[in-house]
Amino acid sequence: MKELQQSIIQALHVKPEIDPKDEIRNRIDFMKDYLLKFRFAKGFVLGVSGGQDSTLLSKLAQIAVEELNEDEEENTYQFIGVELPYGEQGDADDVADAIEFIQPSTMFTVNIKEAVDASEKSLRDAGVVISDFLKGNEKARERMKAQYSVAGKYNCFVLGTDHAAEAITGFFTKHGDGACDLAPLEGLNKRQGKQMLKELGCPEHLYLKKPTADLEDDRPALADEEALGVTYEDIDAYLEGKEISQEAREVIEGHYIKTMHKREPIASIHNDWWK
Repeated sequence: MKELQQSIIQALHVKPEIDPKDEIRNRIDFMKDYLLKFRFAKGFVLGVSGGQDSTLLSKLAQIAVEELNEDEEENTYQFIGVELPYGEQGDADDVADAIEFIQPSTMFTVNIKEAVDASEKSLRDAGVVISDFLKGNEKARERMKAQYSVAGKYNCFVLGTDHAAEAITGFFTKHGDGACDLAPLEGLNKRQGKQMLKELGCPEHLYLKKPTADLEDDRPALADEEALGVTYEDIDAYLEGKEISQEAREVIEGHYIKTMHKREPIASIHNDWWK
């Protein structure tokens, strides 16, 4: 295995294979322990998109709060799912199916369209015209802003769906979906997330769904793999220490190096990761 590949695998805490039952248990326990450590908080908040990552983490969070309520014989904790469409949700049926599977304690719908459009207009009025791609980042940040408002209202922590197959490419919006209080899926790749959802009894079409950030108006539901220029099959194989084509390797490692700033602490005179 090449040296950079090995260092990335170690940095992102990826196992070459997992026991889905063990991973489910470990990550549920992590969330429970976190709430018990910081008792001012009474649950978790997460946006439910109908995709693999949010469906998996939402289900784990719901199990965690149900177990805590059972342990303490009180209905103290809750998982709050938030639908965050920009106007009409193109895959609303998948969102509905995910909610049916998750059975969240509470659900809210916050349509971010007016807020995002107002932000874009304010920038334009100031003479700053942003691209459709940058508007997508506005959507991601508005979604996280809404989740923190809900979390503040109900004394909850905001969950993040970041995992190794996303982290390695930096395929998230800085201070958008990359912002959270805890990231229970850290170290998993896409293949492993699917294994866990299968173990949890998730409807197959949700974890076999083609991943998309769906942030661009001009290219709705753009597949992650098309945007990245590499398949998740190759990303997962790389993270598991397997050999892949030189072309795929170069794309993956190029993304990793270019997006280092997204994974490290804010640069300051007291750290030197950026040098």
